[in-house]
Amino acid sequence: MRRFLLVGLTGGIGSGKSTVSRLFRDLGCLIIDADTIAREVVEPGEPAWRGIVEAFGREILLPDGQLDRKGLGALVFADPAKRRTLNALTHPAIIAREQAILAELEAQGYEGIVVLDAALLIEAGGADRMDRLVVVYVDEAIQLRRLMDRDDLDDAEARRRIASQMPLREKVRLAHHVIDNSGRPEETAARVRDVHAALLAELRARQSR
Repeated sequence: MRRFLLVGLTGGIGSGKSTVSRLFRDLGCLIIDADTIAREVVEPGEPAWRGIVEAFGREILLPDGQLDRKGLGALVFADPAKRRTLNALTHPAIIAREQAILAELEAQGYEGIVVLDAALLIEAGGADRMDRLVVVYVDEAIQLRRLMDRDDLDDAEARRRIASQMPLREKVRLAHHVIDNSGRPEETAARVRDVHAALLAELRARQSR
């Protein structure tokens, strides 16, 4: 049995999950960032990159061969079938790389809290692999406003992107711990500390068995 506690951290677009992830990092958790891995597996020449180019055409490439992530994002958010195609091309490679990292940590005998930060953790079927699931929640109106401000989107496009993911309220029902990020930053930080303390207690209980 592995000695570390594997915690899935997820939420919705614009919920502030990245902020919560940084707070967990500051508390000493080891973070595996699925978004970073997602960028790595679509580097030019990678199998997923080749599959995306074959499926969507070379017009989704920048002059240097990198994916035009903004353009591709607009394309797949507007078309569920294309989004499913993209996910089918990238998710297996992302999961394989995550599993390789976890296997290395287990081989090293790592004994801390490992947080897998992944926006689509539940949608991709990864929640069942986690020891604990933490969901970052935010009120829908706040989520919409933050997404519009962050990505310079109009109301319709922001709503379409939110609708492309599982509703946050459904994710909350699956969570072991919920962090409400609707209020002031210090309130979120306090809640993260509370959840971290609970996770540490669960880790100690796991290691004492």
